[in-house]
Amino acid sequence: MKYNITFSSLFAKIIIFLLSFLLAASAHHDHEGFLRCLTTRISKSNSSISQPIIYTPDEPSYFIVLNSSIQNYRFSSSSTKKPFVIITPSHASHIQATIRCSKKHDIQIRTRSGGHDYEGLSYVSNVQFVVIDLRNLSSISVDVENKSAWVQAGATLGELYYRIAERSENLAFPAGDCHTVGIGGQIGGGGYGYLTRKYGLAADNVLDAELIDVKGRILNRKSMGEDLFWAIRSGGPASFGIVLAWKLRLVYVPSTVTVFDVKRSMEDDATKKVFHRWQRRADKVDEYLSIYVRFQTESSIDNEGNKKTVLTASFRATFHGGVDRLLELMQKEFPELGLLRKECTEMRWVESFLYHNFFRNGESLDVLLNRKSNYKMASFKAKSDFVKEPIADDAFEGLLGRLYEEEVGRVMIDLFPFGGKMNEISESAIPFPYRAGNLYNIHYLVNWESGGNITSSNKHIKWVRRFYHYMTRYVSKNPRATYLNFRDLDIGVNNNKDDTTSAYNNVERARIWGTKYFNNNFYKLVYVKTIVDPTNFFTNEQSIPSLLAN
Repeated sequence: MKYNITFSSLFAKIIIFLLSFLLAASAHHDHEGFLRCLTTRISKSNSSISQPIIYTPDEPSYFIVLNSSIQNYRFSSSSTKKPFVIITPSHASHIQATIRCSKKHDIQIRTRSGGHDYEGLSYVSNVQFVVIDLRNLSSISVDVENKSAWVQAGATLGELYYRIAERSENLAFPAGDCHTVGIGGQIGGGGYGYLTRKYGLAADNVLDAELIDVKGRILNRKSMGEDLFWAIRSGGPASFGIVLAWKLRLVYVPSTVTVFDVKRSMEDDATKKVFHRWQRRADKVDEYLSIYVRFQTESSIDNEGNKKTVLTASFRATFHGGVDRLLELMQKEFPELGLLRKECTEMRWVESFLYHNFFRNGESLDVLLNRKSNYKMASFKAKSDFVKEPIADDAFEGLLGRLYEEEVGRVMIDLFPFGGKMNEISESAIPFPYRAGNLYNIHYLVNWESGGNITSSNKHIKWVRRFYHYMTRYVSKNPRATYLNFRDLDIGVNNNKDDTTSAYNNVERARIWGTKYFNNNFYKLVYVKTIVDPTNFFTNEQSIPSLLAN
């Protein structure tokens, strides 16, 4: 089905919308009714299909399942509103039943794959809601001959990389490096990593998809049409339906890659010179080389036994080739770093994800199959920016000096280079628009152990907000761009509580954050949303709005 709008078709959809609105008005929140509806519909499905597990708060395992995928402890407190039911489907029919019963009982749905949503929107809401946890829909089928793979949306990046490596050492997929991130969310916001400068985003390398729409239909690329297929690749598919699976284009990697992760003190002038060159060259060097930079403060003990805070810069990289070629390239491009052969390690592509997740003691690749992060979980708040012009050296020293203001919490400023393939892809090819002209993305993150202390949490959150405000003069403008996978609910907060009745005003409010994530692609996303989900059934605190829904 193609979604090409005409006046007559739009008029017909408005009539349908008005009728559905009147029917929805009679719906009411009814937990028991929803559960009866769900169990009845599922029982009518094929009995040979394993049944989903349905968790309610009065069951001991409810909180185990809920907390198992929470990556940000800000949203694990007792005061955080919880779903009244969690459903772990094992078949598409279970999701279809959940959609139908949620519509009947006027209950919102949140869909979770890895749980890495920065603001917890896959398992948190201010309204009554259910969670569809896709953990059991995680099968992966790799086709080496056709260089493609079908992966269900509940799989993690680590599981995907592991299964690809099982079949071929020379095939890969260009996505992020954190192995516990869910593939559904990663592609849904774009997805970049150490292969992006050569092959683009994860979302740029999607060939097909299976999605359940608001009517409960299972659609593929052909039946959903190119507009909807465009929208779900980095436009936030939770606004349009529930993705069951993605068909991915796999790309070539050599049998050997070389990695390094070197730490240098910012008190060293040579480190400052490295970063000066990095800002101007990291997006222009060989496309097979990606060097990320992380700035962070650390506590150390000086020669007199006194505790002090030092600022370090870590240069983390993957080069698709051997160490000899890498050292030649680094000597040419970044001689001030003084990279040594002993600081570099050759390995297989899949092993680089162990390395970048700090598994560096001979661990088995099986750790990639672990859905639980090896990092100590904490509360965090993050923001992001895009940079189009190098930041002046003195200005950068000034902003890094602000990291010393943050006490107790841990601050990390990550810089991710673009260029290469990213410069060749049109800004309208998919919803993610930030291509040519963007040197790098900045990711600001502060994390802390709050123990549920709201005052402590507020202190750290206020700090990162001040830092973000300070950065205004140095980053992209009109719009000040940000990355959907680093979601930030501070953007576009509605301060007019009375202005809630107009669909037009809903779109105008969403435009504030929508243009920051998607620039002009936001307007096409609204158009697609209005056609495929006019009543705004698939909604969350930062979902794409429909022009027909209040």
